[in-house]
Amino acid sequence: MESAHYFNAQPNVPDVRRPLAVVLEGEERILETSPGIFSPDGVDKGTAVLLAHVPDPAPEGHLLDIGCGWGPIALTMALRSPSAIVHAVDVNKRSLSLTESNARRLGLDNVLTALPDDVPADVRFATIWSNPPIRIGKEALHGLLLRWLPRLAVGGEAWLVVQKNLGADSLQRWLADELGDAYDVGREATSKGFRILRVTREEPTQEE
Repeated sequence: MESAHYFNAQPNVPDVRRPLAVVLEGEERILETSPGIFSPDGVDKGTAVLLAHVPDPAPEGHLLDIGCGWGPIALTMALRSPSAIVHAVDVNKRSLSLTESNARRLGLDNVLTALPDDVPADVRFATIWSNPPIRIGKEALHGLLLRWLPRLAVGGEAWLVVQKNLGADSLQRWLADELGDAYDVGREATSKGFRILRVTREEPTQEE
């Protein structure tokens, strides 16, 4: 039922906060969750696969979690890179509130939550991690990725987890075609029915 609500700016189910015990970075953390967001009962399979396979994010600079939910990806980035600024972005205002609350619970002061339009346009990201919302539809998904991936800093990397049977391979080909020669798009791993895709913004050549 939750998936019917988490794309909305204001979910149409009551905001009933409750404790959520999850393991992040090898430790059990007591966080907070609520209905009307993505995967309110814990770390979903795709996110778990992503977090198990990605290398550490950049230690400094700006990092991005696209579609933060209650915060598992953004919180992990902040725990791994305490000197970086982690931008947790979502269209769902309840998700932003929960991620902000959970960051406070963990004593993380390097997490900034924001609606997409509120992220300063001049910010470039050293690392992007995302379990993108495939079920919003192909057109909306493509628009979402083309909004954020071109904001990678030169040399920066984006890591995406996509379910194989929901079009991961075709998405990889589309990204390679759409982003062009300035980006390298590859498949880094396959696990539990999910692909891990990596997008790197290449260093420009001297001729460029």
